[in-house]
Amino acid sequence: MAVTPKLAAVLVAVLVAAGAPATASASGATPDDQPLPGYTIENPPLPPAQVDGRPTTVKQGVASHAGYVVEVPPDWNGELVMWAHGYRGTGTVLTVDAPGYGMRQHLLERGYAWAASSYYANGYDVRAGVTTTRELAEEFGRLVRRPERVFIAGVSMGGHVIGRSLEQYPGYYAGALPMCGVLGDHELFDFLLDYQLVSQDLADLGSYPLPPDHLTSVVPRIQQRLGLVGLTPGGPDTTNDLGKQLRAVTVERTGGPRPGAEAAFAHWKDFLYALGASGSGDELAGNPGQLATNLTTRYRPSEPVDLNRTVQRVAPENVRARLTPALTEVPQILGRPSAPVLSLHDLGDLFVPFSMEQEYREDVARHGRTGLLAQRAIRAVEHCEFSDQEVRTAFDDLVRWVDTGRRAAGDVVDDRRAVAAADYGCRFTDRTATGGTRGLFAPCP
Repeated sequence: MAVTPKLAAVLVAVLVAAGAPATASASGATPDDQPLPGYTIENPPLPPAQVDGRPTTVKQGVASHAGYVVEVPPDWNGELVMWAHGYRGTGTVLTVDAPGYGMRQHLLERGYAWAASSYYANGYDVRAGVTTTRELAEEFGRLVRRPERVFIAGVSMGGHVIGRSLEQYPGYYAGALPMCGVLGDHELFDFLLDYQLVSQDLADLGSYPLPPDHLTSVVPRIQQRLGLVGLTPGGPDTTNDLGKQLRAVTVERTGGPRPGAEAAFAHWKDFLYALGASGSGDELAGNPGQLATNLTTRYRPSEPVDLNRTVQRVAPENVRARLTPALTEVPQILGRPSAPVLSLHDLGDLFVPFSMEQEYREDVARHGRTGLLAQRAIRAVEHCEFSDQEVRTAFDDLVRWVDTGRRAAGDVVDDRRAVAAADYGCRFTDRTATGGTRGLFAPCP
């Protein structure tokens, strides 16, 4: 999310008073067809798929210090889909994903080629994803032929890659399909910080920065004091008044009242503590939490505890990285898409919450580009929990939008009453999909 004028003013004051470290950049003299020092690439041969009884053409290699896979159907339509993968953790092995949700075969059968990069680095490094995805699309032109149009699709952190790619290279991509994406950029890390600070304040335990024994000693006591122990989706409500306030604040910070919100809290309540405590070190990609702040956050509800008066306020450790419009490892998305964007997001996802869609829409609206945005809510709780049909339908609708100029259908995400309606998310949810967390929602009419 673009930095608001109020927050920017506060952060500039912090920066002037205390200073902040500059961000690191990838550099060196490593050959382009080799991984950067410290990394290895794992890219086993991908057997060609079959399209109408004929094999595809698969090309694999290393470019821009990243592993890649390119696949071209026997009757290629001249168009290319780039696949942007999600967060890989902080390991040193780079791997490549084929498009998920049955999309690999779906694309090939419709004549599209696809390409995917490992990126040149792991961690939360959006810059690596933005640059290597674009460079691989250019490499595709040398390996096969220059495509007539390039689409981009992906998941989770790949959504952050997509949102920034549309602004970094305006006009390059014809259309975008971010799914469960971090389209609200820094706001994700603000939310994870909020969860820690609000929990601590309500339980009257702990402080920030988090102590080394936070997960093993502090969190269990917080959970006991708030009545979170034993709370499960669909089970009895074990929360006391303080736990109910934490849940209500979490619901507000992740998209507001909506179907499945309480079940989602019960599903994610423990994991959110680990997420907020997972970053370490000085590198931005390994510790994106250094961007997080709650200096201007207003919490609701404000009872029984007046959090806006009592909660600990935290300035970002790395103010320059928070403020810069440059392409960093964790860059801003300003809300200036240069092509049609059709997004999917699970209503109960708290790993990358539904509020990311609302933040992105607000930014896009600020720049007068809502005509380039359609968003779809899916009634599920897990992260990136989509059916094959939901994803394939969205891609086909995106292509139709690009072909015809008629905006694809979507849900309203910025109307509080609409989002809170009992049937919200039913319009684009696959009613034949079963399993996972879909049973936590009432059946759609």
